[in-house]
Amino acid sequence: MQTCGICNTQAPDISRICAKCGADLTVESTAAQARRKLQTNDRVSLIRVSVAHDACPVCAAGQGAYPKAAVPVLPHEGCSHGEGCRCYYEPVLTEIYP
Repeated sequence: MQTCGICNTQAPDISRICAKCGADLTVESTAAQARRKLQTNDRVSLIRVSVAHDACPVCAAGQGAYPKAAVPVLPHEGCSHGEGCRCYYEPVLTEIYP
């Protein structure tokens, strides 16, 4: 399941448009918003894709740290887990303290 970042409505991973507000989920899902925020943060050197312990093969293969320009889009296309893609982004920081 993915969540619309505008109206917080949940939608299946295959949905591209929010059923409630009509937002483009490829741009306005909470995952897409998080990816953009991490990509524009100067303190983030890499973006890590973290997966659940019981992730499907597609999601397990996507686990790892990526350069900002090469981070995969979530939810993973082809995820076969019954609850949908449960992967999320985490920052890899260049510095921890200001």
